[in-house]
Amino acid sequence: MKSIYKLSLVALAVVGLSACGQEEKATKTSASVELTTEAQKEAYSVGASIGRYMSGHIKEQEELGLPVDRSLIVTGFTNGLNNELKLTEEEMQTLLQGLDKKLNDKRQEQATAIAAKNIEEGKKFLETNKAKAGVVTTESGLQYEVLTPGTGEKPAAEDTVEVDYVGTLIDGTEFDSSYKRGQTAKFPLNRVIPGWTEGVQLMPVGAKYKFVIPSELAYGDRDTGTIPPNSTLIFEVELKSVEKAQAPVAAADAAK
Repeated sequence: MKSIYKLSLVALAVVGLSACGQEEKATKTSASVELTTEAQKEAYSVGASIGRYMSGHIKEQEELGLPVDRSLIVTGFTNGLNNELKLTEEEMQTLLQGLDKKLNDKRQEQATAIAAKNIEEGKKFLETNKAKAGVVTTESGLQYEVLTPGTGEKPAAEDTVEVDYVGTLIDGTEFDSSYKRGQTAKFPLNRVIPGWTEGVQLMPVGAKYKFVIPSELAYGDRDTGTIPPNSTLIFEVELKSVEKAQAPVAAADAAK
């Protein structure tokens, strides 16, 4: 417990030092820093790397509506270095644990609000999109549009497909692209999200389709980091090739 407290205090203090908002003072301090010796550079790198890492946490706290008194962070850091603490270690550990709970509660509250918003915006987008010329809506709710027709074979769910694709959220934010990686993707079709499994089976090799996938056929209420919960997804997919699944060996043949 004691080590957790020390890590939290030092990390928060370093961020306060690196982002206290006193621009004039920061400029003077930066100008006076000497980074000549190896030891100076090492010491500076330790502080700078921790500060860069933790600055995102301070920013998140502020964005979640929990104010941060940066001047007191700096004071606490200085007191800690000089062993002149104004609170006991037990008091500070209790306070830091309470802060952590507040942050988690705020994150959950925000995630719930985002998920609800995404459901409503997804429904509106799907309703508008299905009225567009060329868009077909399947029984499951998947929507697709043929951008380029193909003449090759169509895959079955058990087959392995090779595709190029780009995926975006309904606001246009791109979250994945095989084109940018410069390499096609290859995978068994029955091991991806349901919207892909259903949709790509409709495609002949050589075709390019646009899919609008409702959240329940995508990642549902999961937050993948790049894809918020309950997101309706848009994919443009080119089917390059199909590798047919091997037929299962009959038990009698296997015994031979």
